[in-house]
Amino acid sequence: QVQLVESGGGLVQAGGSLRLSCAAAGNILSTNYMGWYRQAPGKQRELVAVITSGGSTKYADSVKGRFTISRDNAKNTVYLQMNTLKPEDTAVYYCNAQGTTDWGTPFRSWGQGTQVTVSS
Repeated sequence: QVQLVESGGGLVQAGGSLRLSCAAAGNILSTNYMGWYRQAPGKQRELVAVITSGGSTKYADSVKGRFTISRDNAKNTVYLQMNTLKPEDTAVYYCNAQGTTDWGTPFRSWGQGTQVTVSS
């Protein structure tokens, strides 16, 4: 079992910043992809940013230039630095990790979600 524990959400005014963290724990051999998704009320879950074990990144167009994803491979932890936040960034943010367990089996896990609310 691989569990993801998120932290760092909260309430912030427009233009402000937040940093999300997500730590993966369990029988992990490797994590190929770690990333963040978000889901606003009444909308589908969407990709925000993803990072590979090699450091390659991909961002949603709506957050490019404002959000930065990074990871600490030794700690199996991924971060999302969110700057210049807008009210439309308000959503529940979910961490996602994909990789291989110590048993050699693939895994894909989700965090419990953390609320980010941006006031105008």
